[in-house]
Amino acid sequence: MFFTDRIDAAHQLAAALDTYRDAHPLVLAIPRGAVPMGAALAEALHGDLDVVLVHKLCAQWSPEYAIGAIDEHGWFFVRDAAADDAAWIESEKRRQLATLHARRALYSPGRAPLDARGRTAIVVDDGLATGATMIAALHAVRAQAPARLICAVPVAAPESLARIEADADAVVCLHAPPGFQAVGQFYQQFGQVEDDEVVDCLARFRADRDTAS
Repeated sequence: MFFTDRIDAAHQLAAALDTYRDAHPLVLAIPRGAVPMGAALAEALHGDLDVVLVHKLCAQWSPEYAIGAIDEHGWFFVRDAAADDAAWIESEKRRQLATLHARRALYSPGRAPLDARGRTAIVVDDGLATGATMIAALHAVRAQAPARLICAVPVAAPESLARIEADADAVVCLHAPPGFQAVGQFYQQFGQVEDDEVVDCLARFRADRDTAS
């Protein structure tokens, strides 16, 4: 299975999540790549949109490899504490936490995050590689006591999908191929999503919802 782009993936996810259309779900996208997806998904499901801010903790030997993840409140996990020395992990936590605080100020200026308490919360990302950021995102949202917590991704590495199943009430994944190597290999267009696109996407969605109400 291949997706034209993130919006195509979001539309296909919306079809798989149609049972939640009347639940007025809260769609929580993991920035940055999943935010345009989250907007399309929230629109299709007649829900609300916000971000859940998490960031991978990078290995000392590779900025692309996730040894764990952290959320904006400082909760973190490390999959293999022996993979990097303690000093590196502490510095990486501080660096990524500062990034998350800056993103919250940029993405939601003067606006409190939407509360998932008692709601159907759908956490969406454009794919699962290691699954580290999704684990942190699900933990962060679970702490808000949603009525139901759903993980939604178009594609995932099978082992990563299995790793996160215990952290959600339901997992919706369209494709978990045994030959998974990278999320981008399943998209025809998979360009970088920049901060200004995230800000614009959130602002437009909020403006449309405010106008409709």
